[in-house]
Amino acid sequence: MMSSYLLVVEDETAIRDMVGFTLERAGFTWSGAVDTAEAYAQIARHLPDLIILDWMLPGISGIDFAKRIRRNDTTKEIPIIMLTARGEEIDRIKGFDAGADDYICKPFSPKELIARVKAVLRRASPVEPDKVHQVKGLRLDASSHRVSIEGQSLDIGPTEFRLLYFFMTHPERVYNRGQLLDNVWGSNVYIEDRTVDVHIRRLRKALANHRYDKLIQTVRGAGYRFSVQE
Repeated sequence: MMSSYLLVVEDETAIRDMVGFTLERAGFTWSGAVDTAEAYAQIARHLPDLIILDWMLPGISGIDFAKRIRRNDTTKEIPIIMLTARGEEIDRIKGFDAGADDYICKPFSPKELIARVKAVLRRASPVEPDKVHQVKGLRLDASSHRVSIEGQSLDIGPTEFRLLYFFMTHPERVYNRGQLLDNVWGSNVYIEDRTVDVHIRRLRKALANHRYDKLIQTVRGAGYRFSVQE
């Protein structure tokens, strides 16, 4: 099962770590940011699948940060859950008006947090098991487990298939080796990070004859990205 990557923007270390521990136990991967400046830096490295955001942050508030996220074409589709001590009705309305998808008040139940996260992710990324994914002439049919390029069948192994599926369903985002391991192999599988490089090379080799290997790009010092842009 592919795990989602979440960004937790919270200046209180104890709360941030507790949220992170809760997410890990539920099978998610995550990183933390103490303020919006650090959050912007992490988003620039790779886009999260969901942001858990505190309202009262040093510098730019969580509300203003959410508004900026919604105005940016690259980030506007990222789901946001506000996690804050401000529980008045007017505060909730402001949160939703700023672009939050859900609003949770502190103190909160870890079980409720996970339930809300899963619900928001389901709404943001509905399951489409029969969907065919296509980028230019590269076509992946998830239901029949077939890959073709410009009408010609492509023979790849099951791991390369899962890797390609993940890339095609998460384009334009940078993932490091650990994140690819968690999403493609699973968070409970203990293998070397460099194993990712081996399967990346195999996948590129399979795509190379058709010149589609350039879709899988190495981002130096960060990881890999699937992109149609040069």
